[in-house]
Parts: sequence; C-alpha cells; structure tokens
Amino acid sequence: MCELMGMSANVPTDICFSFAGLRIRGGATGPHKDGWGMAMYRENSVWSLHDPRPSSESDLAVLMSTASLKCDIAITHIRQANVGEVSLANTHPFHRQLWGKTWSYAHNGQLSNSENLTVQQSVMGTTDSERAFCWLLEQLKDTFGEKEPNVNTLSQKLHSLANELREKGVFNMLLSDGQTLFCYCSTHLHWLTRRAPFNVAKLKDTPLDIDFEKVTSETDVVTIIATQPLTDNEKWQQMEAGELVVFQAGEVIESITCTE
Repeated sequence: MCELMGMSANVPTDICFSFAGLRIRGGATGPHKDGWGMAMYRENSVWSLHDPRPSSESDLAVLMSTASLKCDIAITHIRQANVGEVSLANTHPFHRQLWGKTWSYAHNGQLSNSENLTVQQSVMGTTDSERAFCWLLEQLKDTFGEKEPNVNTLSQKLHSLANELREKGVFNMLLSDGQTLFCYCSTHLHWLTRRAPFNVAKLKDTPLDIDFEKVTSETDVVTIIATQPLTDNEKWQQMEAGELVVFQAGEVIESITCTE
C-alpha cells in the first residue's frame, strides 16, 4: 500500500528532514515506487507538486528534501498502485473546492466496490481514492449546505463518513483545508509533536540527523504524522483503528474514537 506523511505547525516550517526520510521509501527502502505528491499550505493558500516517478529517483523529490519552502500544513503521499494505472492524474494529493477553500486529500489503502460511491462531480483519474474524496466532500455539502460548520461538528461528521468508507476496506486518510489537518486511521498512522526542549532526531531510512534545537525557537510546535515512524530515536504515538485526530497549529484539538 501507499504511505502518508503530514505536518501541522504553529509557525511556517519546512518539511525537508521528514520528507528526506519518506522519499527513500518510494522505491528504495520501500515498494512505493508509483509516484509521489505534496500539498503545502501557507496562509490558507496551497501549492502542490505531483510526479508519477518513484520519489527515490525523482530529481524534484530530491529538491523538495532540501528546499526550505516553509508552510503551515503539509500533506505528502508516496504511491504503491493497486487501483488505477501509474499516471499524473492518479498521483495524490487530490484537490477540490468546498466552502471557498481548496481541500487537499491523500489516502492509503484499498476500497472494494468504490464504483458504488455516487458522485456528481468529475473524477479525473481512475483511483478508488479520488472517488472516495469526491464522495466525502459531496456528503459534507449535502449535510451542511453552503455554510461551513464549526470544526467540532465537522470532525464528528468526518469521523462518521470515514467509518463508512472503512467498511469498504482500508481507509487511512489525511485531509486539510489549510487551517486544520484531519487524520483518520484505519490500520496504520503514527504521530509525534516536537516542542521545546528540542533534541536530535535520526531518520530510520537514511543516515541523516538534525538537532532541532539549532533550527527552532522555544515557542515552535510542530507535529508530524506518518504511516510508519520516520525516526528511530523518538517516541511516536500510534493511532487506534477508527480514530480521527484533528490538528491545528501543531496541537491536537480533537480526538474521536469508535468507542465515543
């Protein structure tokens, strides 16, 4: 399956270090060789990159693991194709407009009978992931109309819809509107928050480390979300199956489990 990585921070932050670890998994230390993509939000505006080449071999991916483009929220995806051919159109993250915002979404997993998800808008590619994204946003619009609900109400509805999609198979998801990062776990998602006092972090997949104390201020708060932990000397928190964790400015603002 694919792998996901997300970031939420209280100050504009680059994702060079974390992406350097994820990039290697795209065809080198992992089988996710069927393309990669990245969405980065800064002041609620998004810039996005997509490449159907393996991230471990992509010169663009190498650039993004060193370019200090700073953002508030990021969603990154490395693909192992199971539904849909390897192509630019099938490369995550996908984007759609809702409530005057650009929503970005990436999915890890496979959904059976996804063609039964009724959607009104055009699906540009041939993946179950994109179709599920269109369905998800249309369900939100059908429920709330033209007025966006508060984040607590929206989180509850997203959790319910994600649970429906999980019934069709594996549905790990990252979703953002540029202010909030919604993370839903079906099988594997982990997260950690870095804040003062900062320490040295060491990547698992490549011999690279960084002393965050030297590149941060004492008020910085940065949370990284990943399918599997990217570092081997930090304590990552594993999400529960069926859990939705919601982040703003690097902090958890909501956690909803299936027992609630």
